[in-house]
Amino acid sequence: MKKLLFLLAIFCTLKANAQPYSISFSGTGLSTVKVQNLTSDVVIDVPAGDVLLLSTPTGIPEVNNLKSSGLKVYPNPMNDKSTIEILPPVAGDAIISVCDMTGKVIIQFKGYVDNSIQEFSISGIKNGLHIINIQGNGYQFSEKLLSNGKFNGTAGISKLGNNIQVVSEKKSIDEAKGVQNTVDMAYTAGDRLKFTGTSGIFSTVLTDIPASDKTITFDFIACTDADNNNYPVVKIGTQVWMAENLKTTKYSTGDLIGTTTPATLDISGLSAPKYQWAPAGDESNVTTYGRLYTWYSTTDNRNVCPTGWHVPTDAEWNVLETYLGGMSIAGAKLKETGTANWAVPNTGATNEIGFTALPAGIRYLNGPFSNLINSGYWWCSTDEGDVTGLCRLMSYCENSVEWVGWNKRVGLSVRCLQ
Repeated sequence: MKKLLFLLAIFCTLKANAQPYSISFSGTGLSTVKVQNLTSDVVIDVPAGDVLLLSTPTGIPEVNNLKSSGLKVYPNPMNDKSTIEILPPVAGDAIISVCDMTGKVIIQFKGYVDNSIQEFSISGIKNGLHIINIQGNGYQFSEKLLSNGKFNGTAGISKLGNNIQVVSEKKSIDEAKGVQNTVDMAYTAGDRLKFTGTSGIFSTVLTDIPASDKTITFDFIACTDADNNNYPVVKIGTQVWMAENLKTTKYSTGDLIGTTTPATLDISGLSAPKYQWAPAGDESNVTTYGRLYTWYSTTDNRNVCPTGWHVPTDAEWNVLETYLGGMSIAGAKLKETGTANWAVPNTGATNEIGFTALPAGIRYLNGPFSNLINSGYWWCSTDEGDVTGLCRLMSYCENSVEWVGWNKRVGLSVRCLQ
């Protein structure tokens, strides 16, 4: 008896967490949204006008006779067809989803149901274990379905006694009613998602942990440098930052920023060099990591940043760090997740607000490059003295952001602030 109650409790929890969330998107000229699950690192694209359907993967308890009082499925196991019978506690719109064990929606019905017994026929379900989930206004039912079918065609669902069209995988429910196409994504409650919306040359980054249906709206802001590189932007508190490292070879006036030949040339004898370099002296690194700049080039009055943007001061970095809970934990929240572009273990990285900090390393004033993939250093425009400029440091093995002073002739990364 205790085992049965324990499994019932697990099943009730699974049902409560298994509801699909519909995420819509808006924004002037929106063309597509790239969605990255920062927990699982799964990435999908959602075309403008489509809806992201987040379906929670669901475990199955080892109890054969668990039934939702408002939901019956028969025959179960099914061969060709099975009938779903539901008794909604209230009338209104409902979503009926049949998902595989990864949480992927196989077929779906969205429409109005009465608060009387409703029957739906399902067919074409491939062999295996599935979850049927019913979500309505203030209620939810779930049940497992075992299919012995060997179908290769399109699965279907229809309301018995009424000719209502339904959703198959990524199909329109009813275009005549203006219902949007859906793009499915497996989702576990608490996962943080990064949304990058694109409109023409503009991109805006937002992050969220969805817990209900919602619409995410993108505000597009111009951020284009003199080389016509277009940067995604992210709003963090009251600030708007670039969401990539600067990569321009020109000031906003169009004047070239110098470099050295060779890339490892010793410039320690120069008094105020205004140079830029590719990280590790390799141009193939620029797309991901941006470029490295001397402090003198970042503070030149011709402006290394796009028009309307500037190199942040020490005080402006402090605003960002305070918003994220202080320097001791801000680095983890700023760093890109995973180890594709950071060295192992990339301690604590969550990219919580979409800043996507990446480690381009450093170019020393006497020529060598160092620390690509290990550390990122970003200049502040604040002057610390005749020789030293302030910067921020994030490391692959730390949660923190560090306040550091470096010789103004070394090459470091830049993030611009609107």
